[in-house]
Amino acid sequence: MTIMARANQLQLRLVRKGPEVAAAQRLRYRVFYEEMGAVAPPAVRASRSDEDRFDALADHLVVVDLDRSTRQRPHVVGCYRLLREGAGRERGLFYTATEFDLSEVKAPKGVMMELGRSCVAPEYRNGTVMQLLWRGIADYIDVHGVGLMLGCASLPGTDPEALAPALAYLHHYCLAPEGLRPRALPDRHVDADRLPPEAIDPCAVMRTLPPLLKAYLRMGGMIGEGAVVDHAFNTIDVCLVLPAAGIVDRYQRRCRQRRPGMAEAA
Repeated sequence: MTIMARANQLQLRLVRKGPEVAAAQRLRYRVFYEEMGAVAPPAVRASRSDEDRFDALADHLVVVDLDRSTRQRPHVVGCYRLLREGAGRERGLFYTATEFDLSEVKAPKGVMMELGRSCVAPEYRNGTVMQLLWRGIADYIDVHGVGLMLGCASLPGTDPEALAPALAYLHHYCLAPEGLRPRALPDRHVDADRLPPEAIDPCAVMRTLPPLLKAYLRMGGMIGEGAVVDHAFNTIDVCLVLPAAGIVDRYQRRCRQRRPGMAEAA
C-alpha cells in the first residue's frame, strides 16, 4: 500500500490487493447496482461485491475516510481502477477491449493505461474525493510513463434513439483522429452518427452529458467510432481516449504546492 495524499480525514491510497480493494468492490456494487440499476449476476448479487477478472491485474486508487475506518475494514468512499499495458498486461486484457477494437490505437509516447470502475459514495460527492483521485492519477501517469489513457464512458439508458443528440455530438465534435481512434467491435457496434451537425445544439447537449464524461472532454478527451449497448449496466458506452500530456502539469501545479511526502506501508 502507498499513501499518496490526505485532505482532512480523507486519505488517498494506491493498492493492489487487500481490504481496500474489497471495500472498493463493495462501494462499486452499491453505486453501480443499487444506485444506478445495473443487473447483477447471481454471484455478484450474493456477494454484494462488484468483482471481475481485471481487478487482480490492476492497481487501485482508493480514498478512505479515516474517521470511519479500522485497520481491517477501511471505509472506502471513492475509487478508480488503473490497468497499464505491459508487464504481462497487454491491451487485450483491458476491459475496454471487450467492447472496442483497440488494435489501431497507439500511445503518442509511453504506455497506455485504462481508467475504469470509477465511483464516489453519494454522501461524498462534493468534489474533494474526485480531486484526490485525479491527483493520484496525475502522480501515477508521471511515475509510470503513461502516454495515453482510455476507457469506457457511459451514457445512462440503452435506447440509442433517445440518446441520439449526445451520440451525434460526440461523433461530430469529439471524434478521435486515426491512430487514436478505437472502434466498437463489429458484433456490438451501434452507429453514433445519428443526426447531422446542423441538427445538434452543442451547448444543450453538453448540459445533458454525465459530469465525468464532461470532465474528460474538457481535459482534452476524444471519442472512438461507434458505441456499444451494455444491457447489464443499463448504459450505452463510448470509448474515451485522453492523451496524458498536460494532465500531470495541470494537477501538479494545482495540488502539489503543499504536497506531503508519499509514505509507504506494507
